[in-house]
Formats: sequence, structure tokens, C-alpha cells
Amino acid sequence: MGIENVKTSLPSLFDKCQDYTYADDVKKAGIYPYFRPIEESEGPVVRMEGREIIMAGSNNYLGLTAHPKVKEAALAALKKYGSSCSGSRYLTGTIPLHEELETKLAAFVGKDAALLFSTGYQTSQGAIQPLVKRSDYIFSDRDNHASIVAGNLMARGGVGCDVIRYKHCDMEDLEKRLKKLPLEAGKLLVTDGVFSTFGNVAKLDEISRLAKKYNAQTLVDDAHAFGVIGEGGRGTASKFGVNDDIDMVMCTFSKTLASLGGFVAGDERVINYLKHHSPALIFSASPTPPSVAAALAALDILIAEPERVGQLRKNADYVRRGLVDAGFNVIHGEDGETAIVPVLIGDNKKAFGLWKGLFDAGIFVNVFIPPATPPNKSMMRNSFMATHNEEHLEKVVHTYTTIGKKLGII
Repeated sequence: MGIENVKTSLPSLFDKCQDYTYADDVKKAGIYPYFRPIEESEGPVVRMEGREIIMAGSNNYLGLTAHPKVKEAALAALKKYGSSCSGSRYLTGTIPLHEELETKLAAFVGKDAALLFSTGYQTSQGAIQPLVKRSDYIFSDRDNHASIVAGNLMARGGVGCDVIRYKHCDMEDLEKRLKKLPLEAGKLLVTDGVFSTFGNVAKLDEISRLAKKYNAQTLVDDAHAFGVIGEGGRGTASKFGVNDDIDMVMCTFSKTLASLGGFVAGDERVINYLKHHSPALIFSASPTPPSVAAALAALDILIAEPERVGQLRKNADYVRRGLVDAGFNVIHGEDGETAIVPVLIGDNKKAFGLWKGLFDAGIFVNVFIPPATPPNKSMMRNSFMATHNEEHLEKVVHTYTTIGKKLGII
């Protein structure tokens, strides 16, 4: 007797894939802004579709991905060690470059030790899950990055701890939730240092105060703060002068450090524990030699040339002020201090139309629409580099203004 094929008559797991046509509709309209190949990149200017485009949507904050020293370091590591370590850090995947970068990163952020991971996304999972057990609690800002959310979910699913999400940057709400728990309960406060969508900075001084008051440990993700704020780009804890009070700092290499990977830094005993208990580290291939060498070179440049951090702030402020003056709704337009300049549009169609007008005029920015933003809050997420020159920035402001008026946005 043959086996009956019921797949043709019953609902399928893949039905949602067949039903999803929104992206196809946007493509047909000629305003699809995603997955656009970059053919060449020199940092602030890239080549797309055979023409030069000002890049105003990259996280290459200090403009180091095309720096000669970064490229030379990656090539030298490739020649010496090959393209991969072919194993996890735990076994055959450690080379001297890993240890050198860990030592330098720990010293830069003022911690005892650091540990590298293969991606920034993976770092959250590798740092959060091993540190909590069933009776512990994770407190997480509602606007934390998806990588932190994934780390929290893995911890909750893996060990059964409670994850408590507090209102965005609302210290009263955080304290209200903290005070409900026994002081002796294990608590981990996790927050972005700079929030990746709207570019605002966590109230790390207040978070530090509450952590002391309620016996909690702190973990700050400085993905968009490292190389951007704080003394010489040392991040959020440096900005608020609470470096000694924050237990752990984690960060990706894919922004300021012009590479791929991530790290967490903290007390030597904590890092040692993670080295021997983090599945994300033990069961993943280690960061590749060229990636580690590139990050090392970028860190050396940041240390040697801290003026890049000031230039980055100056460039972002130039556009922030220009767009506010033009009449755009720039989120945190009056008090912004990071490389991220978010412009609220509201309507998806207008946001896509603005993106298309900017792209046709030679400027690439990012479009964020729900669910990446709250409902009816589609926005343009601009981000700038230390290597943009005044001509680039003037063109961005002028083009935004021209197209914004044409579309009735301003």
C-alpha cells in the first residue's frame, strides 16, 4: 500500500512565505531600498549601480574599513594564518592575535579582561545566557537591540530565568520593578549604551545607581557608542564617569572597529567563567585571522587618532542642525550626540519615496518601517562617518530639503 501524500491538501508551514508579497509590491513600484549591492567602497563614497553614491547609512563610524593600515593588517594575517582558524577558541581556534586584541580591548575600556566572539549578535547570547540561572532575573530596556532580546530569550528558554522589560529609559519604572524583588535575588541589568534606532543614550549613571541600591550586575552593549562617545571613544560608561561601577561591556567589531566579530569585557573571574561556560563561544568557529587583525589595526588607529571621534560628532551635528532648520522632525534633534540622525516620516509610502529621491540624487540612507519602528513611525535612519567632508554633508542637507518639500514632508 502506498503512502498517501497529504501535503497537497493540508496547510503548509511555508504558506506564509507564499502569502508574503509586500516586498514584491515595493520592488515593482521601483522604491525597494534593501539588499542593494555595493560594488566599491571608499567609506563615505561608494559605487552602486555603476555610479558614485554618498553613503549616509553605514555604521562605519570612523571611516576605517578602507584605511590602508586596516587592509594591510588583514592581508598580513591572511598570509600568515590563512583564512580561518578551523575550530572554536576552546580547542584549536586561538592564535596570538586573539589574545593581543583581548588584552588591548580590556585596557581600552578599563576592564580586567575581554573575550572575543565571532559576531556582535552572538556576543549577547554568549555573555547573557551563561551568567543566569532559574532563580535569577534579567532586566532589559524595551528598546534594546534584537541581539539582546535573542540573548534574553535563550536565557529564559535555556535556564528558565525571568526576563523583565522596563519602559524605555524610564528609571522610575525600572526601580519600581527592582524593588519588588528580594535584595539577595540575582539580577542582571542589560541595556544598549546608544540605542541603535533613535540614537539616544542610556541613562547609565542612573542605571548604575539603581544597580548598587538593589544588588544587581550591569551589562552595557556599546555597539553604537564605542568610538563615538566618551573619552577618546571609550563608550557610555566613560561618558558618565561610571566605568568602575559597570560590571561588563560588550561590543561588536562591525561599526567603529571596521571588521566582523564582538567582545565582552569585565572582571577577570567573570571572563574566565564565560570562557568555560559559554556555548556561543565553545561551539562556534573563532573569529578569522583577517577579521581580528583588522579590528586590532582599527583599535590602534582610534587610540592614536582620538580626534576622529570629535570629527564624527561634528559631522553628525552639522546634518542634525541642517535638517532641523529645514523643518524635518529629527528625533533628538536638539540634544543628539551620537552618529545616528533619525528623521521621523510616519507614512511608509512617503518614507520609501524620500529614499528613492535621495538615492536617485546620489545619497544612500536607511529606511526603517514597522515592525522595526512603532506603528505609523516610519523613519530615515542616517548615520555619519568621521571621514565625510563638508561637501558630502552639504549635499545631504540640500537634497533632503529639496525632496522633502517636493513630497510635502516639510
